[in-house]
Parts: sequence; structure tokens; C-alpha cells
Amino acid sequence: MTAGSEHVGGARQWLRGLEVFAGPLPGFDPEQAPDDPVRLFLSWLVEAVADGVRDPHAMTLSTVDSAGDPDARVLILKGVGPAGWQFAGHAFSPKGGQLVCHPRAALTFYWPEHGRQVRIRGPVTPGSAEDNAADFLARSPAARAESLLGRQSQYLMDPAERAHALEKTLALIEREPSLVDSAWTLYTLAPAEVEFWQAAKSRLHTRLRYERAAAGWERFRLWS
Repeated sequence: MTAGSEHVGGARQWLRGLEVFAGPLPGFDPEQAPDDPVRLFLSWLVEAVADGVRDPHAMTLSTVDSAGDPDARVLILKGVGPAGWQFAGHAFSPKGGQLVCHPRAALTFYWPEHGRQVRIRGPVTPGSAEDNAADFLARSPAARAESLLGRQSQYLMDPAERAHALEKTLALIEREPSLVDSAWTLYTLAPAEVEFWQAAKSRLHTRLRYERAAAGWERFRLWS
């Protein structure tokens, strides 16, 4: 963006000039899609990994707070299967508090090199104490130490204070390697809807939505 173009009109023109869907895009035939959205999601994820898409398991988690205001952040997918999509976080973090108020959420995956997007919505439930502990202990010592401080998203007035607190907590973990933060939570989003979006250079994108019904999954094509 050139100097002097920061005003609204200049930004708009600059943004419209940025290329999207630059590379070759994979095909997607909804008629050949499996009956289960998890199978299709995993096949797209495997393709993304195989083609070297960066951080293919990163996703945007969207929640709503007590005032009804939306919030979003990028997390890493922890697991996916018949029960749903899993992510983890601290129960006393903003997302943890929001999921107590409104235990529903949305996940968004985007793989730009493939022009593919997956959107998932549904209720969220916390894991068992055993599952939560297993996920916590699988984290790095630094990540566990940060969680044990229990201060995520609070104002950081002095970085030196954080460094000192982390040093003490890391020493504690070294002495007690099985120490678990009881507030660490493995969440599962049970999908009510899963939408697969395949970009096309023509902008006639292909969209397929799975909707959960009493007898299983129903599939619907959507206008692009």
C-alpha cells in the first residue's frame, strides 16, 4: 500500500487489486460427497497436509459473550470424530466464560491454497476430568506453566512480572511433572451444521451443507 493511500478510498482500491485464488484449485463434486461430514472434512484436511498448506489444523472459534457480543480467536484442532470437533482452553479464559453463558459455538477452517472453507456450528460440552488432564499433560512445559498462572487475557502491566511468575511455575512443573490445571478443559463441538465451500475463479463457488436430522445427516446444495 503506497504512502498517502491509507484513506478509505485508497484502501478500497488497493484491496480490490489484491489477487485471490491465484493458484490451481482442486475440484469438488458434491454428488460424490460421503454421507458423513467428518469423512469429507478429514479428506480435505489430509489433502491440505499433503500439499503443504501451512497450519492446516488451525481454525477460528467464534463464541458469544453474556451481552450478546461476538468474539473470535484462532485455535488448533485437537481431535475430530463421531462425537464432533475438539479444542481446548482455560475455563477461566474469555472463551471459557462465554461457553458457560452460551454453550454453542462456530468453527471456521480456511485453506487458501485450495480455496476451501469449512464452517461448523453446534453445541459445546466440556470433557471429563480424565480427558482434560490428558490434554493438559500433552502440552509443552511452557504452555502448562502459562495455563497454571490462570491469567489469560488479563492486563499485563510488567513483562518482568510474567517472566518471574513463569520461572517459578516451570520449576514447580519440573518438581511435579504430573501436576494438572483443573481449569484446563477439552471441549467438544457436536455439529448441527457443517458447510463445505470450494472456491472457483469464476466466483461461482460450490457450497454443500450437511444438516443433522433425526435419521442422520441431510445434504443441501447452496447458492454461491
